[in-house]
Amino acid sequence: MENIEIVLVTPKDVLQLQYIGKETFSQAFSDINTEENMNKYLNESFSIEQLNEELNNELSQFYFAILDNEVIGYMKLNRGEAQKENQNDNALEIERIYVLQNFLGKNVGQRLYFKAIQVAEEMSVNYVWLGVWEKNFRAIAFYKKNGFIPFDQHIFMLGDDRQLDILMKLKLSKENK
Repeated sequence: MENIEIVLVTPKDVLQLQYIGKETFSQAFSDINTEENMNKYLNESFSIEQLNEELNNELSQFYFAILDNEVIGYMKLNRGEAQKENQNDNALEIERIYVLQNFLGKNVGQRLYFKAIQVAEEMSVNYVWLGVWEKNFRAIAFYKKNGFIPFDQHIFMLGDDRQLDILMKLKLSKENK
């Protein structure tokens, strides 16, 4: 998997972003959520209009993980007012890291994560943070393995379902750089 490229997503890539976003989210969560709530969330969060708005926000960045010209995963980063929380802090939010099911466990998520840390270090932020669903045990283990610690929680709405996200952060220091 050393041939994986991590590339910045541009507005011309909106259809690919919509596809990978819907597909990876569905693969990750459709078995444990209702079809109605999944459809509502997917239609709202991954509409072309919504994605174009996010792609054109200078405080957000998307990256694709590409293998042999195929998008196999993606990531979204937010800073400043684009962050869901902590907007006044010198921080970077990893809003999403998702990988197609066939590529889980093959270092794709880790490569995206390393890119997030590189961006955070270039921005000289104090910490990187994220929200992860309390029932997403694989992701929680991934972030703990990478040094993240829980610090708070918030509600994430999946359709009409109120779900609890654990907020986790990784402080960056000169030793990390």
